[in-house]
Amino acid sequence: MSDGSLSVGKLIQTVRARGVRPSIADHCSADVAFAIKTVDEVRAYLEELEGHDVARGGEFCWHDSLWRELPDELVSRFTHRLGSLHAVFLPDGTTVHVFSKRLPADLTPDAYMDIHVDNLERFAREMTVDVLAHPTLLPLPFRSIPLEDMWTEEREDRAVKALASAGIAFEISARYRPHERLVRRAHEAGVRISLGSDGHTSEQVGDVEFPLALARSIGIRDEDLYDPFVHGRR
Repeated sequence: MSDGSLSVGKLIQTVRARGVRPSIADHCSADVAFAIKTVDEVRAYLEELEGHDVARGGEFCWHDSLWRELPDELVSRFTHRLGSLHAVFLPDGTTVHVFSKRLPADLTPDAYMDIHVDNLERFAREMTVDVLAHPTLLPLPFRSIPLEDMWTEEREDRAVKALASAGIAFEISARYRPHERLVRRAHEAGVRISLGSDGHTSEQVGDVEFPLALARSIGIRDEDLYDPFVHGRR
């Protein structure tokens, strides 16, 4: 029920060898292949993690209902939870997935981005998570367009204000790298910054070299980076 290639023990060993505190946040969504798809599977996942010295996270899809179905007793067993916009709702109620190669014919990059930010604002109002995972992840057909062009400053302002108001941290992802301007804007608005490897293999897990370098380059102190054991959870 995991899309990672390592056992929990091997992942912890690999991450610690890199000098990084181990944290596991597997996908918890009925709409992701090889994910934790049901409430019972979330319970089994947490029972496994509780047998190890590791931060217990989970990455939940905004467009999927699993995060709404979890009882409070399960939610309280996570050290932190991430939310992601793996898909967004269109005005007609259908969804567009970021890993889809085909998009509606009339969906331009600008139109998509307006919808994306609308969804991000709803996500921040409704989804009780601690971190927005890979905030700049976009649909496959649009990934050749520079992020600075897709994310106008007005869109950045809206996104940052939504996260700041909700108290949700902004993840600098090693896999889906955000542009510096948006990270700086989030930091200056008081949004806490989180580091994530988004690793699935032994070569990837715990590799936060890029996120940490970017955070430090814009003046974020290591002690101010999001830490669920210091800053708590929502």
